[in-house]
Amino acid sequence: MRILKVTQAYYPFLDMGGPALKVRGLARSLVQRGHHVTVLTADLGLDQSLGLSASVEPNAWGWRSCQDGVEAIYLRTRARYRAMTLNPDVIRFSQASLGDFDLVHIYGLYDLLGPAVASLSRRRDIPYVVEPMGMTRPIDRGFWLKRLWHVLLGNRVLQGASLLIATSEQEQRELITAGFPPERVRVRYNGLDLEEFRQLPPRGSFRRRWQIEPNEPLILFFGRLIPRKGADLLLEAFATAFSHTGRLVIAGPEGEPGYLQTLAKKARALGIDRRVAFTGPLYGADKNAALADADIFALPSRYENFANAAAEAMACGTPVIVTESCGISALVSQGAGLVIPRSERALTQGLRELTANTALYSRLQAGCYNVVAQISWEELGGRMEDYYTHVLAERAPGSIESHFR
Repeated sequence: MRILKVTQAYYPFLDMGGPALKVRGLARSLVQRGHHVTVLTADLGLDQSLGLSASVEPNAWGWRSCQDGVEAIYLRTRARYRAMTLNPDVIRFSQASLGDFDLVHIYGLYDLLGPAVASLSRRRDIPYVVEPMGMTRPIDRGFWLKRLWHVLLGNRVLQGASLLIATSEQEQRELITAGFPPERVRVRYNGLDLEEFRQLPPRGSFRRRWQIEPNEPLILFFGRLIPRKGADLLLEAFATAFSHTGRLVIAGPEGEPGYLQTLAKKARALGIDRRVAFTGPLYGADKNAALADADIFALPSRYENFANAAAEAMACGTPVIVTESCGISALVSQGAGLVIPRSERALTQGLRELTANTALYSRLQAGCYNVVAQISWEELGGRMEDYYTHVLAERAPGSIESHFR
């Protein structure tokens, strides 16, 4: 198959969150299965400092890269507002190249790339699938703008999709409840390249860097710093559960201006600021070192369609605590951590239980590896291949009932 993947953000723009890694992991898996994969994305500041100088070259649309057999086209960006970009060359690329592909896979909503490619795909009768990545449920900000986006663009994109790909059973239920036919909604988890976790950094390296004692309880939060993800709730629970000892590390890029300062102020007010480290974003070996040295990974999020960081923690053998509203909770509950209601009390109890109950902790630690075996990109690539094959066998975009009335 010749597959075009359309995503607002792609590797190496890791500060844009999970999609940059997700699309890359799945694309590489499909290439290993013998398929041709091209990723169409926006240039979010590509230059020679990003470590791609040997594989990036200019082309008619902006830049072209080929790594691990995956071709990536970075469209020239003419304007940008937050994560959304204006890339007029998406029209020229689609007009010139869409006919070269058997199928299109669109990731995410609330950008201009997906709607443009979807519209031209419909005109050419090229089937496409949409992976909303939790975005059909507006929860963070800009509710009216997102609703307007659906009216102007989004409903057409979703209605014309042959399949919708949910990244958890939770998201699948939400899509069906929103009016999408069950037969058009399939589940495929976010995955991991397990080879990246075969050889972890030397244990204790992160603790030494941040001057954390080897036997001191270390709780880790890793993710974009936005209110939804619950770092503020974790500060409160940590202050109660670990009143005199223990360290809390909050790692990740600031996703909302001023929120890092808000968290730091809260830590001071709780009297725990000397035991809280704000590391900023961590990537590669630095991220794995933090995950491997942590005793507990905690994500008390109000909503996650999956929760990639929790999966990475489990791949490092670190038990996790996630809320019931995290899509990965179905996997965590299989024996890799605790699934709790989203409250300070429940989170405090969870932290205390995992710290005090050594038998439970050891059992969950051992269970991590059984869980992550289910979400290797190698296995999930096969599932995605089956979905594509099904779509091509039908050779029709399908029809999804209008919603968001």
